[in-house]
Amino acid sequence: MPDLAPLVRLAFPAPAPASAAPASTLGAVALVTLDRPAALNALSFDLLDELVETLERLDRDAACRAIVITGSGSRAFAAGADIRELEPQTSASLTAGGRFGVWDRLAMIGLPLIAAVRGVALGGGCELAMTCDMIVAAEDASFGQPEILLGVMPGAGGTQRLTRAIGKARAMELILTGRSMSATEALRRGLVTRVVPAEATLDVALELAAEVATMPPLAVRAAKAAILDASDRPLADGLARERATFFGLFDTDDQAEGMAAFTQKRPPVWSGH
Repeated sequence: MPDLAPLVRLAFPAPAPASAAPASTLGAVALVTLDRPAALNALSFDLLDELVETLERLDRDAACRAIVITGSGSRAFAAGADIRELEPQTSASLTAGGRFGVWDRLAMIGLPLIAAVRGVALGGGCELAMTCDMIVAAEDASFGQPEILLGVMPGAGGTQRLTRAIGKARAMELILTGRSMSATEALRRGLVTRVVPAEATLDVALELAAEVATMPPLAVRAAKAAILDASDRPLADGLARERATFFGLFDTDDQAEGMAAFTQKRPPVWSGH
């Protein structure tokens, strides 16, 4: 029976963490929560549709400057895809249905995305975390691509993003054995940004998002795009695109304001223009 309640909760502005950043900064951060706790936030097709529609709406909102994505409860960020939905599928039905296109839309979000991960991030949950730009992981978090144990392989970016994050040999081991890795190992391998005490995970992610939200929004979007290009393009192409984007920012009000504020020894006021 399909879920009838909303599968994604949005708080925008996000609630203030315990050690609150300035209100003006927090007002630019959105908190998006995967809300299927009974299913360990498994990524059903409907949940993914709600998620991408929410993120695209925020991406168009000039008031939003950073997004934190987390899972409800403490047991899971997302335990993977909804196997009940996938079990009856065939290659033809998956191709004709087009529902995996949601992952391409997620990758097109221009705002910075920060995953706050408690508990397991497995399969599609790990792929969703890796689609984000930064990952704040709880000490109790674990990451893995166990699809091989179900007779398949990662199909939403796992083979590509995990390899780019931790290297071919380590990605091979995790994907071909289905083994999970702890948050500590994920930090050591370069998959996650920070590992923090479990109860502090969401607060730290919100504080990081609030810090990013203080930066000039056009430059943040441009820098995110250039960094993502670094893994997808030959070095020469990436350098050329980086330089062209850098030059283009010199036609923005934020560039003029940032450099004027520096020379005048005052805080900058970003307009997003």
